[in-house]
Amino acid sequence: MLYRLARTGFFQLDAEKAHDLAIENFKRFNGTPLDLFYRQQLPHRPVECMGLTFRNPVGLAAGLDKNGECIEAFDAMGFGFIEVGTVTPRPQSGNDKPRLFRLLDAEGIINRMGFNNLGVDHLIENVKKAKFDCVLGINIGKNKDTPIEKGTEDYLICMEKVYQYAGYIAVNISSPNTPGLRSLQYGEALDELLSSLKAKQAELAEKHNKYVPLALKIAPDLSDDEISQICQSLIANGIDGVIATNTTLDRSIVEGMKNANEAGGLSGRPVQLRSTEVVRRLHQELGDKLPIIGVGGVDSFVAAKEKMMAGAKLVQVYTGFIYHGPGLVKEIVKNI
Repeated sequence: MLYRLARTGFFQLDAEKAHDLAIENFKRFNGTPLDLFYRQQLPHRPVECMGLTFRNPVGLAAGLDKNGECIEAFDAMGFGFIEVGTVTPRPQSGNDKPRLFRLLDAEGIINRMGFNNLGVDHLIENVKKAKFDCVLGINIGKNKDTPIEKGTEDYLICMEKVYQYAGYIAVNISSPNTPGLRSLQYGEALDELLSSLKAKQAELAEKHNKYVPLALKIAPDLSDDEISQICQSLIANGIDGVIATNTTLDRSIVEGMKNANEAGGLSGRPVQLRSTEVVRRLHQELGDKLPIIGVGGVDSFVAAKEKMMAGAKLVQVYTGFIYHGPGLVKEIVKNI
């Protein structure tokens, strides 16, 4: 009820202004009596995945807390894991505004943010100050002005800096809002990236005496053959997990709706079925060789369960959280 009232007010604002205000309030309320607006006690539902123990299978997807400003607040909501980022080696402002749009009737969001963030060093300082009990994933990307052929270098820079502070590292090569980025999902470019990351992982594991799993985040807009090739690369390079999926460029399900023609990636309920289908195809290819984290349209217990029945070990929420609030996490965890 409290979230419904708050949402009514937030939804009167421009989408990005509402997001910024929510982040500011989470920071302001944390550790004060006002955190009762989002703090909740959830049952313990531990899951073993990628060599880590998650207190429950519901995570916050990357993009909501890009700079790691509200880790403690999201921890208080009961998430089993929190993924911050996407973060890049250098700060960048992202694409021109407006760049975030609600599709209210479809419970969807279109964004073309463009990896706006304050840089990896700023994120690390926030992580070092935060106190939390859940698993922390750090999602890494490349700067927009880094040529795609040098993109691997950006991922390695970020990986080296975040390694000792991350529970796992998510490698984002599937955002539609950085030119050329999705080309890294294919063929030799993908193998080169994954092999470089794996070599760096081995080096850092020895240096820090800590093994931090690597998970690759992929797009929903892939053919069956492309999914099969990605799976072969994941297995061949010993990657620890795969996150499916990012936002979609497909507009067929929201055609004619307000904001549907805005450029960017579409998330929320409109990507739910396609995301689940990608999870299913991944599981058919991978079996139990590596775990899948399902994300895309998880807006209820049923949607989360569908992802898990398709083969996901864990799920993440983002747009569903925007529309339904912390109660969504509780609903899923209680019923799982």
